Amino acid sequence: MSSNKLLYGIFILVVAWFALIAQWIITIFGLVDFLSFFTVQSNLMVAVCLSFSLLLPRSKPGIFFAKSSVQSAIALYIFIVGLVYNTLLRGLADYTGLQWVLDNLLHVAVPILFVIYWFLFTPRTFFRWSQCLYWLIYPFFYTLYSMIRGSIVHWYPYPFLNVDTLGYAQVFINMFFILGAFSIAGLIIIAINRSAGKGRIISN
Repeated sequence: MSSNKLLYGIFILVVAWFALIAQWIITIFGLVDFLSFFTVQSNLMVAVCLSFSLLLPRSKPGIFFAKSSVQSAIALYIFIVGLVYNTLLRGLADYTGLQWVLDNLLHVAVPILFVIYWFLFTPRTFFRWSQCLYWLIYPFFYTLYSMIRGSIVHWYPYPFLNVDTLGYAQVFINMFFILGAFSIAGLIIIAINRSAGKGRIISN
């Protein structure tokens, strides 16, 4: 493992853990609501992935999180966090002080830093195009979970999933476009992997 990879990865995991822990300390949400945000889950994936793959590389979790398919999936999820927030959600709340800092760490800094880490240090793998379908399983079930739980507790982590306000038809349309964004970004990630990983590993 190169020193650049180790130092850069540790920097990211420190930023991610700090942002997550600080956000939890000052949050107004209960634990279940807090963990129901896709932003929190994706940043947590980044923090856990780098903690194990860099600090405990020989452990079973370390070996798992070092896989190209796993790191590529996490890069996809955290990229969508930054994309959706900064195109659809930024400006809905007027944050100041520490909350502004944490908001930008979770939605801007960590997404950019981890995508760069993925591009520079994650081993390229010759994925089949169908790999994208596997990566869509998590966001698909996340949206279903959010809608089902939201219909019960009448709270939704994001306004575009709010069935109570928008109705099922509009929410399903929103889901279609969001999953479409996941698909396009996932196919780009696969294309980058295939262009550099030809002849190395075939993964599904």
